[in-house]
Amino acid sequence: MSKLLLLDIDGTLLDTNKQLPAATKQALIAARANGHQLAIATGRAPFMIGALLEELSIDTYITFNGQYIAFENEAVHKQAIDSETLEKVLAFAEQRDHPLVFLNEHKMVSSIDFHPDIDESIKSLKFPHPEMDKDFYRTNDVYQALVFCEEHEESQYHEEFQNVDFVRWHRVSCDILPKGGSKAEGIKQLIRATGHRLEDTIAFGDGLNDLQMMEIAGFSVAMANGHEETKKRANHITGHVDEGGLASAFEFLGLSR
Repeated sequence: MSKLLLLDIDGTLLDTNKQLPAATKQALIAARANGHQLAIATGRAPFMIGALLEELSIDTYITFNGQYIAFENEAVHKQAIDSETLEKVLAFAEQRDHPLVFLNEHKMVSSIDFHPDIDESIKSLKFPHPEMDKDFYRTNDVYQALVFCEEHEESQYHEEFQNVDFVRWHRVSCDILPKGGSKAEGIKQLIRATGHRLEDTIAFGDGLNDLQMMEIAGFSVAMANGHEETKKRANHITGHVDEGGLASAFEFLGLSR
C-alpha cells in the first residue's frame, strides 16, 4: 500500500549542520521507487526549501506549519494572518523591545534594522538577518510571523492574543500562526489533493510544531534528537538525525526495501 511520507526538515531530514545525510537521501530515493509519495511538512517558508525540493525531486509540501500547501508545485491552500492582528501584536511587542519578522512564500522582512535575537535564530537556518520593512504586513499576505522573546516572556502573548497561536521553535523565537493552524491541519488539506487516506500517512519529526502532526498521522516517528514531548507522542522513536536516524526508520518500516 502506497504511503504518504510527511517529512519535517530541521532535525529530521537535515542534520545539526543543516546537511542532508547521504543515507537519508538514498532511503528517500528507495522509498519513492517502492511507490511511496514524499512530502515536506515544515515550519519553513517555501522560499527557504527550494534547493532541497529540487535535490529530492519533491513537488508536494506543507509550509508555514500548514498555512501554505502545494501539491505538484501548485498552491492548494493558503491562509494568511489577519493584518489587524499583526498590527496589534507588533505594537504589543515593540512596547517590550521584542522585534518581529514577517514571512510570505517569497521572502521575509524584519520590523527592525538589526537585532541579535533575529540574527541568532535566523542564522540557525543558514539565512542572513532579513532586511527591514516594518509595514510589509499592510500590503502583503503574511502566512507566518516570528516574535523574538525568551521562553519566560512568552506567556503574555498567549494571554493577550487569543486568535493566534504562538509555537516556540528556538531559544529566542516563536512562530505566530492563525488559531488552529498546524501541520496536522495541513495534512487534512493535503490528502484531499493526493487522494491518500489519513491512515496511509506516516509523519517524521522532532519538534514541538510536529506534535499535532504526530497525533493525526496514521503512524508517527520521532527522532532521538527530538523534543521529549514529541517523542512521547510518537509511535516509534528512531535514531539521532546525525546517526542516520531517518534511514533507520525507513528500514524499520519497510519503506526503503
